[in-house]
Amino acid sequence: MTSEPKGRFAAYRKTLAAISARTKTPLPSLILSFGILHELTAVVPLVGVFYGARALGVGERVVSAIIEDEQNSNSQAGGSALEYEKDGFSWARRKMKSWVEEGDRWSIRIGRRYGVFGYEKRPPGTVDDVEEMAGASGHIAGDVANAVFAYGVTKALLPLRIGASVYFSPMFSRTIIEPIRRTIIQPFRRKL
Repeated sequence: MTSEPKGRFAAYRKTLAAISARTKTPLPSLILSFGILHELTAVVPLVGVFYGARALGVGERVVSAIIEDEQNSNSQAGGSALEYEKDGFSWARRKMKSWVEEGDRWSIRIGRRYGVFGYEKRPPGTVDDVEEMAGASGHIAGDVANAVFAYGVTKALLPLRIGASVYFSPMFSRTIIEPIRRTIIQPFRRKL
């Protein structure tokens, strides 16, 4: 009789154990590698797209086009959401609009915390009303628009980021994580 693991995550445990055996990397190292690569694949495009949009002046144009498109669609539909829904691109438009709104809130929080994107650095201990600041008209311009654009592009790249993280995790684990782990553990091993 084989004892099958029981519980809610039993299927995941078996699958992860199979992946670990197939790639010949320890499971904790594989998970840590995925986490590190996932974060790297978020930070690198975010910074790269921000500075690329800043250099090319793309961020403000794209973000303002998304905002204007939303306003035009609402005014053309005469307030009727049904007519707007008939358009095949309505899901993509709503998703881009939500990314602009999320990116706006994100840029306000980061900008006020670190004093970037044209925001003043807030004093320690003060709390900003992000919703009030996001509601101000015309505040998405310049570096704020570039940050919002970079945020949206990074969100759109999520499937590629996850795929790349999964694909490169075993190699990263074997070449980076495991040598570091062995170096750290070596002094604590008992010598026979």
